[in-house]
Amino acid sequence: MNTNQQTYKFHIKGMHCKACELMTESELKEFPYIMSVKASLRSNLVEVTGDFGEKTQEQIIKELNTVLVSHGYSLFLDKQKKDVNWSDFKIAIPIAIGFAILFVVLQKIGLVNLVSGGDVSYGTAFVIGIIASLSTCMAVVGGLLLSMSATFAKEGDKWRPQAMFHAGRIISFFILGGVIGAIGSAFTLSVLASFILSLIIGIVMVILGINLLDVFPWAKKWQLGMPKSIAQKAHGVSKFNHTFTPVLVGIATFFLPCGFTQSMQLFTLSTGSFLEGGLTMFFFALGTLPVLALISFSSFSIKNNSKAGIFFKTAGLVVIMFALFNLINSLVVIGLIPPIFNL
Repeated sequence: MNTNQQTYKFHIKGMHCKACELMTESELKEFPYIMSVKASLRSNLVEVTGDFGEKTQEQIIKELNTVLVSHGYSLFLDKQKKDVNWSDFKIAIPIAIGFAILFVVLQKIGLVNLVSGGDVSYGTAFVIGIIASLSTCMAVVGGLLLSMSATFAKEGDKWRPQAMFHAGRIISFFILGGVIGAIGSAFTLSVLASFILSLIIGIVMVILGINLLDVFPWAKKWQLGMPKSIAQKAHGVSKFNHTFTPVLVGIATFFLPCGFTQSMQLFTLSTGSFLEGGLTMFFFALGTLPVLALISFSSFSIKNNSKAGIFFKTAGLVVIMFALFNLINSLVVIGLIPPIFNL
């Protein structure tokens, strides 16, 4: 046993979801003198254990922050006051309302049908994929991709791994989504059971939207998360340097703690169809492709942008809108209320 080991708890700022816990722990474990790391979204604390020698806590924080700040996180000795930039809503609300109006108009003229009878269409899955790819929930996927890219870049292989990652991700999302849908076909859901599942999906989406607003800290503890042991194993795949590692990393992202991914996985279960479930996850993954492709070949990161607050609040309002639309249409399906969006 190393008698020089010390344990410190530091306050952390910038975590928004379960993926942030995984990202923080993964980055800090790269320091050779750190033995263990435990990050908590609920308490906004990071516990680190290691042999820090004669370093003061201030020195330790300064060194650890060198790898965290690029991901939007910062460690502090004291608890940080939560600053809410309410002025962002002056821009976010009109944009979200404009999106809602455009959505209703396109639905009325029949160009899109994102919400129908409580179902999530492929168009909805694609749009949610776009939002997810720009949200903090995808930070861990972006970090995973960059980690893998750096590993292969050392050998001068820059393009092939990224192409294999994206291909592996999209194909695996279709196959695994289809498997979930096929599993759902083994169960005959009653109207009430379908409504309950739609209700759960809607609640998960509302919580995701609220967390994107970054206004109500209490909502973080309700956010859905993949068991950390599974997520850590999935994240660890990027550390291997093998010909097929990029494909495996792409597959692993299906199991990472992104609430958007998990809400889509819940929906595919209700489809009861391999093809429908597969296509739902395929279009979701396709929606994430443009931003992940940018991450592949650049240091692009929306959350480090000066307008990030406006974007996340707009995205949060749009996600809540989708959730409410689906919840209302679920109530229509079971006959509790008359049709509202049947324009």
